[in-house]
Amino acid sequence: MIIRDTTLEELAVLISQALSARNIVATLSGGSAVSIYANNEYESADLDFVTSSPHSALANAIKPLGFRPSGNTRLFEHPNTEWLVEFPPGPLAFGLTSVQHEDVPVLATRYGPLRIITPTLSVLDRLAAYYYFKDNPSWDQAVMVAKHQKVNWADVYAWAENENQSRADVDRLKRQASSDAGLRT
Repeated sequence: MIIRDTTLEELAVLISQALSARNIVATLSGGSAVSIYANNEYESADLDFVTSSPHSALANAIKPLGFRPSGNTRLFEHPNTEWLVEFPPGPLAFGLTSVQHEDVPVLATRYGPLRIITPTLSVLDRLAAYYYFKDNPSWDQAVMVAKHQKVNWADVYAWAENENQSRADVDRLKRQASSDAGLRT
C-alpha cells in the first residue's frame, strides 16, 4: 500500500515487483537511482524505469498500486505520492554504451528486490547527461553516487575512452568524490 510516508526506495521496489510479476523487464535509472545510492543527498522528482514494454502492459501492471496515466502516455501519477513514474523507452544506454536489462543485477533492499542500475552505471548515466545534454547538476549527482558507493573506476575510464571523453574528467570526478567523502567522516 502506498501512503504519503512511502519512501522513494520502497516505492521503487513496489513498482519493480509489480512489473516483474507481469513479466515486464524494467530497470530503475536516472535521478531516482542517484537518490537511492546517495542516501537521498539528491532528491529525485520521479522514478525512471527504462523498458520497451508497451504502454498498456505498463498501465495494467501498476494500476493495482493506484497509478494512473498523467498526460504523457509513459508517465503515471499516484494520489498518495509526489513522485511521478516514467517509463523511458529502451534500450538501457549510457551514451554510446548499451546494457541488457538482464545484465543488471537485482539489488536486495530492505523492502525487497529491485532491478536498478549499478552504482557504476549510475555514474555513467550522470556523466552521459553531463556531457551530451550539458546538464551540470548531473556532474554533482555523479560525485554524490561515487562518494557513497563503491564504483568500478576501470569501467568508468573505459567508458570515457569509448565516448571520446576526457580521462582527466574521470580523474577530477574521482578526486572530488574522495574529497567529499573525506568531509563526511
